[in-house]
Order: sequence, then structure tokens, then C-alpha cells
Amino acid sequence: MKTVFKTTIFSAFIAGILLVSCGKDKPLTSESNTVSTTKEGDVFVLDTLNSRIEWKGFKVVKTDNTSHFGTIKFESGEVTANKGKLESGKFVADMNSLTSVDLKDDPEQLNKLNGHLKSADFFDVEKFPTASYEITKVSENTSGGDYNTVLEGNLTIKGITKPVQFNANVSVKDGIVSIATEPKDINREDFGVKFQMPIENGLIKNEINIQILVKAMEMK
Repeated sequence: MKTVFKTTIFSAFIAGILLVSCGKDKPLTSESNTVSTTKEGDVFVLDTLNSRIEWKGFKVVKTDNTSHFGTIKFESGEVTANKGKLESGKFVADMNSLTSVDLKDDPEQLNKLNGHLKSADFFDVEKFPTASYEITKVSENTSGGDYNTVLEGNLTIKGITKPVQFNANVSVKDGIVSIATEPKDINREDFGVKFQMPIENGLIKNEINIQILVKAMEMK
């Protein structure tokens, strides 16, 4: 019973991580950036086998902090590059692929957690089967550090669209575009994910850490 209870808590906690949208429905809320990119240039198709979203979140209790981490695969996507520079891009994630990596050696708990997350209690994957991030502006990162590019774009979660900016390492070379965003905290409440357990059971943090890893191949 204790294990099941913990799994239920983490189900709610991970709910803030995942990027859920319904491709056919219009967003309920739109605060998106003005799109300054164009579709000019060479087209690169997402390599879905070598691209993914990585997530991590935390639950704070009186005695210690605990975490879960996992992945979401992409369903599709493409980017354009003009004169060796990233120009635009959109990535669509397959919400049916969401999984908790840290529970991979415990099939029973993994299936319970993944099933609960996909149910109408949380992401309602049957209704909202995809997640998306669309780049609206690409600029050089002049602040130095490990990331050479700043990406601005529209992130959609449960029908709510908001602008989200990532620092990223971007490479356009030999027919391959590689993008690795800096791990970034996203506030789940900004996207309508407000579930919280009774305080005596611990605190599910609002800040969820995500990273987007993309490899795209030039369309011939």
C-alpha cells in the first residue's frame, strides 16, 4: 500500500512535466511570441529515433527530497536552415511514449504510473495525444557560456499556449542539424496543472525541469 501511495503522489507530480496539446483543437489561451522566422532555406526532417524530451521533477518532504525522471519521444518534426544557420522548427511529441526511466526495473509500478499519467486524471492522452514546441525566433547567444543560441518559441500544454525561451547548443553541419537545449525549469501552474497533495504528505514542486534533444537530417 505504501508503494502504491507513493506512485500516486508521483503521478500528480510528474503531471507538471509533460507537454500536452491537442493538434486539432485551438489553444484556450494564447500568449505566443510574434513569429519572426521564415520557412526559407534547406529542410531537415526530425530523426525520431535519436530525438527526445527528457524531464525531471521533485517532491519535497520533511525528511528528504525525492525525484522521478524520464523521457518522451517525438512523433514528428522538421527544421529549416539558411546558409548554415538554424532558421525555424517545430517538434511534435508522442504523449503515448511518456515513461519514467527510473522505474524501468519495476514493471508493475512503471505500468501503474504511466497508465495513471495517460488517463483522464492527468493528461488524457486519448484526447490530447501530442505535445509541441514551435520556434518563433532564433538569435545568437552573446552572453557566453556553453550555449551558442537562444530559441524563442510557443509551448503548448493542455490547450494553453505560452512563450518559452531556451538557451541551446545548435549545430548545422554535414546535412545534420543538432539541437540540445539547456535544462530549464517550467512552472506547471502556468499551464493549468495545479494539483497538489495535502501538505502533510509533502510538496510537489511547481518547477519541472525539461530538456529538448533534437537530431534532424537534410531532406534530399
